Amino acid sequence: MKLTKSYILLKGLRFRAFHGVLPQEHVTGNDYTVDLRLGCDLEPAADSDQVADTVNYAEVSRLVGEEMAHESLLIEQVAGRIAKRLFGHFEKIETIDITLTKHNPPMEADCMGAAVEMHYTRKPIIHS
Repeated sequence: MKLTKSYILLKGLRFRAFHGVLPQEHVTGNDYTVDLRLGCDLEPAADSDQVADTVNYAEVSRLVGEEMAHESLLIEQVAGRIAKRLFGHFEKIETIDITLTKHNPPMEADCMGAAVEMHYTRKPIIHS
């Protein structure tokens, strides 16, 4: 048996934060959801049953919360900061797929949220 791909998924991390272009958004805030798919080799942890051989998702959640607490104009910037922070903290993470959703965005439409979805890889892609 060979493990070919493995991911840690964190779904629906909820935060109250103060990101936005409009000044009012930095006063009233908004509700946000962060979904993460972290590509990493989980085979060592599957064999050892030791947290040191995986990516501690409680620590991931804490770091995401710290980045969500820093105000930004754009959720694109927040998502990029989260990815950079996670890559810097966890050598085991090879890829990050992040969706950051702002619930009740200030726009003239009734919707469940406005989101960005961004995909990162630790290693640069070489085009031939």
